[in-house]
Amino acid sequence: MASGGKLSPHVIVVSLAIVYIYFSTIFVFVEQWFGLRSSPGIMNAVVFTAVAIMCIRNYVVAMFTDPGQVPPSFAPDIEDSEHPIHEIKRKGGDLRYCKKCSLYKPPRSHHCRICKRCVLRMDHHCVWMNNCVGHANYKVFFVFVVYAVLACLYSLILLLGSLTVDTQKDGVDGQQNEGSYRTVYIISGLLLIPLSMALGVFLGWHINLTIQNKTTIEYYEGVRAMLLAEQGGNVYSHPYDLGVYENLTTVLGPNILCWVCPVSSYIGSGLRFRTAYDHPTTITNSTSS
Repeated sequence: MASGGKLSPHVIVVSLAIVYIYFSTIFVFVEQWFGLRSSPGIMNAVVFTAVAIMCIRNYVVAMFTDPGQVPPSFAPDIEDSEHPIHEIKRKGGDLRYCKKCSLYKPPRSHHCRICKRCVLRMDHHCVWMNNCVGHANYKVFFVFVVYAVLACLYSLILLLGSLTVDTQKDGVDGQQNEGSYRTVYIISGLLLIPLSMALGVFLGWHINLTIQNKTTIEYYEGVRAMLLAEQGGNVYSHPYDLGVYENLTTVLGPNILCWVCPVSSYIGSGLRFRTAYDHPTTITNSTSS
């Protein structure tokens, strides 16, 4: 049974951070810079709210979506001419089999010790979602990170812009407001700057993985395979790398207009994947939404 959908300290921290960033951005940064009743203020408030909604929407969908479970009836067909490539164990060369689940492992699947089951096209277990990131929810997870980076950068720009505006007012009330806002600015800066940097690096990492059609696990497995291949005088090639455009459509879906939408569009069942060694005439793609 998946752990997704259960509250955890990490999920609570993310939720509180989202709430704090949203309200401080709208009611402090936008208000101080433009004023919420002005046209620029309304426009920025609406745009930031839209980005925040998309961020939250993708986060919730990724958290509550089952990443993909291996059917009990799955068994690899070694005589299938349309899918001649099968993953085997590094030691012994046997077909991959999970002793804990008592099931054969489909290509690109791995056992998650936290979820206590095998996950299709497993990328990693995300403690910040309390769920695995796999075949069925990788797209929305990726898009969530995109919107999270946009929201943090947008909020940081509004923070810096509002600091350049002279908000000092005459009288005691103005001094009290200035002091309270200073606390918000300090807390927001300490939160937004490292968060923007960390999420930016994380997004860059997953963009690099996506254009190569790799998971995080496959990246590290590929490093070991490349070293072994070089020792044997061979060149390692990732079998699921179909080219940049094909890799993007395989991961994000065939419709480019839906790449940044909070929908779990992905190709196939997660039990088989196209490889660079498949015969073009025998490849059939099935699209699931």
